Amino acid sequence: MYLTGADIVIECLKEQGVDTVFGYPGGAILNVYDALYQHSDEIEHILTSHEQGAAHAADGYARATGRVGVCFATSGPGATNLVTGIATAYMDSIPIVAITCNVGVSLLGKDSFQEVDITGITMPITKHNYIVKDVDTLADTIRKAFQIARSGRPGPVLIDIPKDVTANKAEYTREEIQPFAPDGGQISEEEIDRAVAMIEEAKQPFVFVGGGAVLSGASEELREFVEKVDAPVTDSLMGKGAFPGTDERYTGMLGMHGTKTSNFGVSECDLLIVLGARFSDRVTGNTQTFAKNAKILQFDVDPAEMNKNVLITAGVTGDIREALKRVNKKLSRLSHPEWMERIQEYKQQYPMKYHPDTLTGPFVIEEIFRQTKGDAVIVTEVGQHQMWAAQYYRYSRPRTFLTSGGLGTMGYGLGASLGAKMGCPEKTVVNIAGDGCFRMNMNEIATAARYQIPVIEVVINNHVLGMVRQWQNLFYGQRYSATVLNDGVDFAKLAEAMGAVGIRVTTREEFQEAFAKALQSDGPVLIDCQIDCDDKVWPMVAPGAAISEAFDEEDL
Repeated sequence: MYLTGADIVIECLKEQGVDTVFGYPGGAILNVYDALYQHSDEIEHILTSHEQGAAHAADGYARATGRVGVCFATSGPGATNLVTGIATAYMDSIPIVAITCNVGVSLLGKDSFQEVDITGITMPITKHNYIVKDVDTLADTIRKAFQIARSGRPGPVLIDIPKDVTANKAEYTREEIQPFAPDGGQISEEEIDRAVAMIEEAKQPFVFVGGGAVLSGASEELREFVEKVDAPVTDSLMGKGAFPGTDERYTGMLGMHGTKTSNFGVSECDLLIVLGARFSDRVTGNTQTFAKNAKILQFDVDPAEMNKNVLITAGVTGDIREALKRVNKKLSRLSHPEWMERIQEYKQQYPMKYHPDTLTGPFVIEEIFRQTKGDAVIVTEVGQHQMWAAQYYRYSRPRTFLTSGGLGTMGYGLGASLGAKMGCPEKTVVNIAGDGCFRMNMNEIATAARYQIPVIEVVINNHVLGMVRQWQNLFYGQRYSATVLNDGVDFAKLAEAMGAVGIRVTTREEFQEAFAKALQSDGPVLIDCQIDCDDKVWPMVAPGAAISEAFDEEDL
């Protein structure tokens, strides 16, 4: 077939099985949108309120489904508005393909209207990017972009297409895209054997699960592995759901706002088995004291993560799922009754708890867990509410907790929740937000209302930038510089003005009633939860301290 570049873009998306695209049109990308119009029965387009919302929606779609998310933007400010969303996906290894269009080839580099070097701008925050100046190479470039985005350690890829390339014609032949499968052939048998030997020698092993275990789909293999090793399990923010949070071996999150059980246990173990985690500073605290009594065995698909932040004893490079399959075949069933008993004692001694009588963030999260029976997709913004969502909702399956872990992007969650709901329409999708985050991309409520996407937006509203205020309270002498948001904005009325249902609650009973109503709604609902401005996330590790020095309100 002899097609325009714009038609080739759409045909290549169909090859890849793309069913939903998030974006915002403009002059440079008009040809692509015109071609998309002819295929609106095959590819649904969600017009977001802002290009950043489109990038976050593509990210949320990818996290929830495991497929590649796709977003469109025009040249100049349209393209640059994607940058924060692309960086968010890059930091968390999320496969998205961002397609932007630019001024014509003859106008590149001449400061033309709405021209920007988007490939230069995004080079540090993409797995790869392209500018396609010849329509004959367009189809192969798009196919390569999808392959790169989902293979190995996933990540975002950007394709920039000058406008004249979308109008020019080339021969197009449809290709059948083979289902993606990770390559297990690169895993060293020697590394597997050493890992098995280290595990069988350990007396006090601890398993630390990161986002790589979610991305590789290793949940089943992970559960078998933990049963064989007989070890407690902790996770990072990105690893939630890979191992069930309801399992008795699970000890809660690790790190700055991790449980005392996890932080103390990792500090005392003699072998830390790390599955797809990159040793973020928010996990390790002081790296010189992190797991100081332990040998460290790291499994990761990316060899660059070995010995990057923490020196390890040994590593296995390759896909987590494939590596665990091999380890499980060779590993004998182990037993560590005394070690497991000590960890259970820590769990009883240091339970998670909060003030029992008032409306608080932890209560809201636990009530959402109760009413959804732990079967919702929970999305968050960034801040105190994010930590409460990580601590108090027990995730039993992967891809049910979507959050910006590496970049910490305020304004991420609402767009991501739209993407998650489009990808998983049968699931209840709840975005947990703080009032500071909600202000950043609240315009996507209008998107949800326009398409009647039934997401539930729960704003935990303390009228301050809560996490920053917590630091100011504990470490900056209670100097609350630029963190008070106590103005006259009424989020419930604002939601109603944009076409959604808005409910304001001040008590536990009001929230219970409001959330039950939201679950029955066939459109978007916002619940504005009024909580105290000085509620804090506990436990906490002070910046630069060892995780074994975790403290809470009682310690103060």
